[in-house]
Amino acid sequence: MLEEILRFVHVIGATVLFGTGAGIAFFMLMAHRTGNPSHIAHVAGTVVIADTVFTATAAILQPITGAWLAHEIGWDLTSGWVLLSLILYVVVGLFWLPVVWIQIQLRDLARLAAASGTPLPPRYVRLFRIWFACGFPAFLAVMAILWLMLTKPDIAINL
Repeated sequence: MLEEILRFVHVIGATVLFGTGAGIAFFMLMAHRTGNPSHIAHVAGTVVIADTVFTATAAILQPITGAWLAHEIGWDLTSGWVLLSLILYVVVGLFWLPVVWIQIQLRDLARLAAASGTPLPPRYVRLFRIWFACGFPAFLAVMAILWLMLTKPDIAINL
């Protein structure tokens, strides 16, 4: 029974990470395309909240439920697909943490532009490009982790 509960919570967490990440990327891109600082500020503010409430919570729970589930089932954390999933999880985190900081900066820059009635500054554009570029490796790594979770391939990793 515990294994089923852990598996369910772990899958929900993975779904939240994937879905929230895709949703945040979509809404930020659509807001950015308007070029409207007020609109961007509003959407970016919502995105920062969503990342805090949903993504951060799931990101904290995933390794806990994953390790606990692996223990319950008897999987070695250094076995091929599990270890590769953990490595990819770290990769996701290395891209996600700067993205969160960038989202806050984008929100603040858009708020300032909206309040002063000025266009978005060049720093906004530079940060948005970095934010956008960071999304691709993180998103691909999450997709790879989901594939590993579903297929559990026999991968040999020699440590």
